[in-house]
Amino acid sequence: MEIIIQQLINGLFLGSIYALMALGYTMVYGIIKLINFAHGEIYMIGSFIGYFLIHQFNDWGIFPNGWGFFVAMIVSMIVSAALGVIIEILAYRPLRGATRISALITAIGVSYLLQNLMIYFFSPDTRPFPQAIERKLYTFSGISVSNIQLLILFVSVSLMLLLQIIVKGTKMGKAMRAVSVDPDAAQLMGINVNRTISFTFALGSALAAAGGMLIGLYYNSIDPMMGVAPGLKSFVAAVLGGIGIIPGAALGGFVIGLIETLSTAVGFSDYKDALVYGVLIVILIIRPAGILGKNVKEKV
Repeated sequence: MEIIIQQLINGLFLGSIYALMALGYTMVYGIIKLINFAHGEIYMIGSFIGYFLIHQFNDWGIFPNGWGFFVAMIVSMIVSAALGVIIEILAYRPLRGATRISALITAIGVSYLLQNLMIYFFSPDTRPFPQAIERKLYTFSGISVSNIQLLILFVSVSLMLLLQIIVKGTKMGKAMRAVSVDPDAAQLMGINVNRTISFTFALGSALAAAGGMLIGLYYNSIDPMMGVAPGLKSFVAAVLGGIGIIPGAALGGFVIGLIETLSTAVGFSDYKDALVYGVLIVILIIRPAGILGKNVKEKV
C-alpha cells in the first residue's frame, strides 16, 4: 500500500510538468486550431538555456544557494517566449490561411529542425543538469518526498494560477478569449489578432521552458531529444482533458502523470506508454471531446 501511495505522490509531481506543457498545446490550439509539435523542443531548449546560465553563474560566483536556478529559469522563460514568437511569425503566420495539414506538417518540420540544430551545435550526448538546489528527503510514515518534488509542484501550480489570472483578468487575456471564439469579429472590435496570437505562443513557450528546467533539476540530465516523449504525452494530456480548454489541459497532465507512476507501481513499467495511450483511446470513445470538453455542432 505504501508503494501505491508513494507512486501517487510521484505522479502528482510528474503530472505537474505534463500539465505545464499541455497548457501550451491547448492555448495555441484554442486560438488558431494548430497543434504546435515544436512545443516539446521549446521545453528542451529551455532546459539547455538554464543549463548554460547556471554554469555561467557558478563561474562568475554570483546567485548562490539556489538563487541561480530561479534567475536562470526566469531568463530561460523570457528567451523561450521570444523563440516561440519568432517561430510563430516565421513558420506559422504565413500559413494561417492555408489548409490545416500544411500547418501541421510545418509544425513537425520545425520540431525536427530544432532537434537537429541542437544536436549539431551541442552534440547528442546527455549532459548532467547542475544541481543548484541541494536535494533533501523528507519521510513521513514510510512515504518519501524530496524538496525538489515540492519545488516542482509549487512552481507548476503557481504558474498555472498565474496563467489563469492572465487569461481571466487582463486585457490581453480577454483578447485571447475573443480571438479563440471568432478572430474576424475580434479584429472588427479593434483587437490586434497577430499580437494576440504571438502573445499566446510566448506564454506557452515560457511555461514549457519552466517545465524543461524543473525536469532537468529532477532527473539531473538533459539531451537534445528529451522533448520528444514528454511533448507527445503532453499533447495526449491536452486531448485527454479537452483540447482548447485550459483547466482540461492541467487535469489531463495530472492524469497522465498518475497513470505512468501507477503502472510502474503495479509492475507494468515497460508498458506505461501503452497504458497512457490506451486510457486516452478509452476516454475518447466515451467522451470524444475529452474529460472537460463539450461536443460542439459544426456547420458545414
